[in-house]
Amino acid sequence: MSRTAEVTFLLLDAFSHIAFSCAVEPLRIANLLQKRELYRWRLASPSGETATCSNNTVTLVDQGMEPLPTRSSLFLISGPNPGEQATPQVLSYIRRERARGTQIGAICSGAYVLAKAGLLEDRRAALHWAFHDSFQENFPNVELCKNVFVADEAFVTASGGTAAADLMLHLIGEAHGIDLAVAVADMMVYSGVRPAEASQQISVQARYGIRNPHIAEAIRLLNESAPFYLPTSEIARRIGISTRQLERLFQKHLKVSPKKFAINQKLTKARNLLLQTEQSVSEIALACGYESASHFIRTYQGRYGVTPHNQRVCGVSERASEQAA
Repeated sequence: MSRTAEVTFLLLDAFSHIAFSCAVEPLRIANLLQKRELYRWRLASPSGETATCSNNTVTLVDQGMEPLPTRSSLFLISGPNPGEQATPQVLSYIRRERARGTQIGAICSGAYVLAKAGLLEDRRAALHWAFHDSFQENFPNVELCKNVFVADEAFVTASGGTAAADLMLHLIGEAHGIDLAVAVADMMVYSGVRPAEASQQISVQARYGIRNPHIAEAIRLLNESAPFYLPTSEIARRIGISTRQLERLFQKHLKVSPKKFAINQKLTKARNLLLQTEQSVSEIALACGYESASHFIRTYQGRYGVTPHNQRVCGVSERASEQAA
């Protein structure tokens, strides 16, 4: 009979509640189906008393950041502001547990905390897609994957939401067989179990409600050439259609030109960097492919109706209000 696996979830304030639920429930159901304790879990937080999740629900925890039992697993679960939650205390705890041989994983934005602790250098990791822009700027030596989870590294990572269930089902299958993993998924009424290599985001066709292969290929080429996007004429040439035809397809299906679509992509990245990093406006302008900060500021204000500086101030104020509520 296999030994009971000890799992600790370190819940950082504003952690994702859906990610936590999707991580812990497969373990509970595995125990239920096998009629024995395959897994035993504990909840921890920096305070050692409670952790508040992103929907403001307060969760009681079992412990603070004391040493874990030998041969334990530790999963970090964080939320919208991982940089703020990656305090020296938390980073020191993670490094100490790593040195003690604890298996460590991260869910949702948790990979951000692991990277800040210096544990993901030259490794592959999965992170919620909303943090990809800022993560790539801050941790260029980490190979960020668009996969739902990464389980073939020393540090397993899942991108958040239901991807936490995909990771746990994968780990259950590895430890106790695929039949049990499938049975757990059935009990969860979870028929769309995804493999590690599945993409986090839905396809271009599903996202924009289109089935035109030329547009899908054009968007792929645009995204791959970011932040210095290919000219419309070059994209049309690579696809094998005329520039005018490509312009017509974008206007018909997306109501914007290919150039405008690319600009919107750049500005979305810029907004993420403004709200998620401490980079200066000039640094963000350069990272998003703008030749000058002044051009970036004008374009950003034209798109969002606010300057980059005021966008950052408003974003900080909104987060402070949410945390005080």
